[in-house]
Amino acid sequence: MLDKVAIITGAGGGIGAACAAELARRGTAVLLADINGEAAQARAAEITREGGRAHGIETDVQDECAVQAMVEEALVRFGRLDILQNNAAATSASRQDDDLTTMDADLWDLTLGVNLRGPMLGCKYAIPPMIEAGGGVIINISSGSGVIGEPTRFAYGASKAGLNSMTRSIAARYGKQNIRSVAVMPGITMTEPARKALSGTKWLAMMERHHATPRLGRMEDIAKFVAFVASDDAGFITGSVHAVDGGVLSVAPYAADMREQGTQPF
Repeated sequence: MLDKVAIITGAGGGIGAACAAELARRGTAVLLADINGEAAQARAAEITREGGRAHGIETDVQDECAVQAMVEEALVRFGRLDILQNNAAATSASRQDDDLTTMDADLWDLTLGVNLRGPMLGCKYAIPPMIEAGGGVIINISSGSGVIGEPTRFAYGASKAGLNSMTRSIAARYGKQNIRSVAVMPGITMTEPARKALSGTKWLAMMERHHATPRLGRMEDIAKFVAFVASDDAGFITGSVHAVDGGVLSVAPYAADMREQGTQPF
């Protein structure tokens, strides 16, 4: 992946920062964009100290002018654009996103603004220079909430379902111009906020029980998969939505109960 250039939104921490570090280790120059510009700059500085090429900027992905400027920054600073990873997501309001009948419409607008409008704007401005340079890769960080029904996270799930659909449509529309488009659905990934929120709770035990693997996800699980998808080795993969979730979406919802009960009775 030498000499490739990537933009990653929401790269000030968590999965976005892990993906930026992994791509940089493989020789990709990375523009880290985040609503928290100081966090993005700090992560970029860490990458630079380790010998990578990176720059951090403040970007509100809901702001069209800011997103356009983000893409232009990558082109001016690094000379090209090969990879756009739409990672930024509105998650801080998730506790208010638990009952459709009492939801504030502003919360709905905020969630879809960050999670769906943001990626749309990123693609709007990233795809043309990619096509001009001979191709590129769009990687949308989605969620299993976009393909299953949950009793909560109404706005979040709707936004991710829309993102999955846009992923496929981009592949259909721009594939012949060598634009690949892939969505990645992480499962429970132990970022620092997730670790703090789940440690010692019944939720952690429940999530561990329903995984088909002996552990929960790590940020490097997602980062390494993203790096593969972004590479030329994945050149025949497009229009697809991939779960990197320890089997949560693939196994039967009663699988944990069956494991505990033992032999099937019929």
